[in-house]
Amino acid sequence: MTKAGKTRDRLIYLPLGGAGEIGMNAYVYGYGPEGEERLILVDIGVTFPDMDTSPGVDLIMPDVSWLAKRADRLEAIVITHAHEDHVGALGHLWSRLKAPVYARPFTAAIAATKMEEAGQPAEVIRVVGPRPAVVEAGPFKLQFLPVSHSIPESAALIIDTPAGRVLHTGDFKLDGSPVVGERFDASEWHRVAHEGNGIKAMICDSTNVFSPQPGRSEATLAAPLAALIASKEGMVVATTFASNVARLKTLAEAGQAAGRSICLLGRAMRKMVTAAVETGVLTDFPKVISPEDAADVSRGNLMLIVTGSQGERRAASAQLSRGKYLGLEMKEGDTFLFSSKTIPGNERGVIRVMNAYSEMGVEIVDDRDGLYHVSGHANRPDLEAVHELMKPAMLIPMHGEHRHLREHVRIATEKGIAAEIATNGTMLDLSGDAPEVVEYIEAGRTYLDGTVLIGALDGVVRERIRMALNGHVLATVILDEEEAPLGDAWVEIMGLPEKGRSGKDLAEAMEAELGEFLENASDRVLGDDDKMDDSIRRIVRQVAVEEIGKKPEVTVVVSRLFVE
Repeated sequence: MTKAGKTRDRLIYLPLGGAGEIGMNAYVYGYGPEGEERLILVDIGVTFPDMDTSPGVDLIMPDVSWLAKRADRLEAIVITHAHEDHVGALGHLWSRLKAPVYARPFTAAIAATKMEEAGQPAEVIRVVGPRPAVVEAGPFKLQFLPVSHSIPESAALIIDTPAGRVLHTGDFKLDGSPVVGERFDASEWHRVAHEGNGIKAMICDSTNVFSPQPGRSEATLAAPLAALIASKEGMVVATTFASNVARLKTLAEAGQAAGRSICLLGRAMRKMVTAAVETGVLTDFPKVISPEDAADVSRGNLMLIVTGSQGERRAASAQLSRGKYLGLEMKEGDTFLFSSKTIPGNERGVIRVMNAYSEMGVEIVDDRDGLYHVSGHANRPDLEAVHELMKPAMLIPMHGEHRHLREHVRIATEKGIAAEIATNGTMLDLSGDAPEVVEYIEAGRTYLDGTVLIGALDGVVRERIRMALNGHVLATVILDEEEAPLGDAWVEIMGLPEKGRSGKDLAEAMEAELGEFLENASDRVLGDDDKMDDSIRRIVRQVAVEEIGKKPEVTVVVSRLFVE
C-alpha cells in the first residue's frame, strides 16, 4: 500500500507453460493495481504426449484455470508465430478466455483453422501488420517485431506499459538469409532498444543456450541438399518439420533440380504450404503432384517430402516404414533423409522408424554431421549478441528446460544484467530495478483425451497407467434378497497371464478364493456393500500377488436381486 492508502500499480509476468520445458508456451503479462491488473496472454500452445507418462492422450495444453477466473480482465491473446507449441491450444481453450486474438497474416490463417476445427468463431482473430502497427489492449501498446525463425512471419512482441518497455523475443534466430520469411534486422532491433527509456525487461528464448557455435543460415543448406539428392538413384524421401516452409521449398527445389517430380505427403504439410501461398509469404514453390500420380513415376525420378520427422506413429514417415501408404512404398536402394533434429524425448519413435527402413534396405541419412539441418533458435553466441544489442535492465529466460533457464540467468548476471529463473506458475514483479518473485500459482496441464478436456490430476490417465502396468480384474457377485450368494463368483481378467506360477488358471484361482470367502462371510459383511467391495478387492489382489507377482486394478460388481 502507498502512503495514500492505494495499492500501487505493478507490472507482472507469469508463465503458465514453456518455462522449465520446451513446448506448450503460454505467458501472461499484467499491469495495474495488485490483484486487479489488466492482462494479456502471449501464445497458447501444446506439447505432445508419450506412452510412458500420458498414454492415450492426444494433446497436452497448459492449465489456464488461473487466467479463466480472471477472464474479465484479459484484454488480448497475442500469437507470436504459428508453431503448434505456440498456437495449437487456441481452439481448445479459447472458450474459457474469450478475448480477441491478434496475429500476423500467416499466423492468423493457421490460428483460424485451429478455431474452426474446434467449432470456435474464427472472426475473433484480428490480423495485424508488423511494427510500426500498434495494438492497444488496455494499458498495453503492442507491436509485432519481425524475426527469423523456422516458420514464416515469426515475431517478437514489443510490450509498452506505463512501467516501461518489455521485449518478448518469442522463438528467434539471427538469420540474414532465411529463404522464406523476414531476415533478422539488427538495425531495427537497435532502434527498438534505444527508443524512450530502452528495454526494461527482455523475456528471452533459451532453447540453444548450450550450443557453443553461432547459428547458421537456412540458405547454407541449399547446396548440400542439392548435391545429396542429385547423387541418389532410387526414390528419395525427405522429412522435416511440416511448419518449416523454407526447408520444404529448399528440398523441393533440390529435387526439381535433380529432375525429380515432387509429392508432398501429410495433411499438416499441405496445410502449411497452402496457407503460406495464400498469405503471400511463399512464392515460386515447385509444382507438386498427387500421390496417385506419384505412383506412376519411376523411382529415380520421384521425390517425396513427408511429415513425421519426430517418429509420430500416424505421420507419413511412420506409415511408409510399415509398408504401402497411399499406393507408395519404400524399397531397397531408396534413400530416406531426416532434414531435422530429433527433439529430446522423441528418440525412441525416430529410431523405430529408422530401423524399419533399415530392414527394407533403405539408406538412411540423418543430420549428425550438421549438413542437412539448421536450428530455428539462437545459439549461445547469438543470445549474447542480442543481450549486447538490446541492453535490457532485466532478463527473464523462457522457452527452455530448467537447466537452460539457469544457464541463461548465469550468462546474464555475469554481464551485470538483473535476471531471475521463473518456471511455470512463478509470478514476477517487473516494476522495480530487478525482478522479484511475488507469488506461486498452480500451473498444471490439461489433456485432450479423444474429444474431451481433462485435468492432469483428475486421475483418468493415472488409472490408465496403473491398468497398463498391472492389468485389470472384474469380479462379480450376485446375492439374493436374504444376502445369500446366487451361484459362484466369477472374474474376468484383462492384461494378465492366464496361468500363475502354480500352474493354476488365474481366474479360476481367484474364483475359488472368492467362493470360500462367500461361504464363510457373516451376514453383516454380506449386507454391507463397502465391506464386500474391500474384501473382494483384497482377495483378488492377494491371489494375483501369489500367482503372478502383480497387484491389478480391480472392479467389483455386487448385484442384489429382490423378488417382489
